[in-house]
Amino acid sequence: MSNLISISEAALLLGKPNAVFADVRFVLGQPEAGRRAYEKGHIPGAVFFDLNADLSGPKAQHGGGHPLPPLDAFAHKLGAAGIGEETEVVVYDDQGGSIAARLWWTLKYLGHERVRLLAEGFSGWRDAGHPVTDELPAPAARTFVPCVNEALSADVEQVKAAIGREGAVLIDARKPAHYTGEDTSKYAKAGHIPGAINRFWEAGSPGGVFQGAEVQKARFGDIPADAEIIVYCGAGVTATPNVLALTEAGYSNVKLYVGSWSDWISYGVNPITTRYEDIRKDG
Repeated sequence: MSNLISISEAALLLGKPNAVFADVRFVLGQPEAGRRAYEKGHIPGAVFFDLNADLSGPKAQHGGGHPLPPLDAFAHKLGAAGIGEETEVVVYDDQGGSIAARLWWTLKYLGHERVRLLAEGFSGWRDAGHPVTDELPAPAARTFVPCVNEALSADVEQVKAAIGREGAVLIDARKPAHYTGEDTSKYAKAGHIPGAINRFWEAGSPGGVFQGAEVQKARFGDIPADAEIIVYCGAGVTATPNVLALTEAGYSNVKLYVGSWSDWISYGVNPITTRYEDIRKDG
């Protein structure tokens, strides 16, 4: 089954007792913008998850800019939002899936398979004439029991071990100028992990619409089907749409480096390069 859901399919789930819509809108640099947008209008019944407060844990010396939240606390939040073992979850944002995919991946990591991303996002839903409300929901609480799937994540040691190893592919999801180190404005150190190729995440959702399997296969078609793939970005958020895209394209061994570049550069001994490995522009 696809990890994407269309507006027409999602509309059929409205009001179903075992379906939960999750609004994950968030604007980097404007941390309150997503919640304000949600309070102004959202899909009826949708609950809100905040990237900083809900989908990330406290920052430390290592671990990156958006480390995972404490899993027990997050599982409690999921249950309070009405998400249980059998709940069908539809996640959405208005940022091309870049934030909603973080919730999609986190649910998958916690063992919840019944989660899909709304391909057209909130604007697509609204513009298609589907209902929007500012009424805040009161979901019936359920119990969410996490079953962590460690095969979906990679830490810094696993990334180091993958460099240069046959069959392993590192993918940098950031924009090309960050990958090459030409743009030095965002990170304390510029460049990328040696051997990583560049696949900018936005190429998978042109115009803010997350594309299906055929487009994603074309983006990653030069990568062997049996490759061990580790995807990273700046802080473990915008890599997740590439993880979802690779999954749609049929790759089965895909890991997220949660700490990503911000974790990698927190270790002074980790190698960095600005050599062009592959910065092909997709699409």
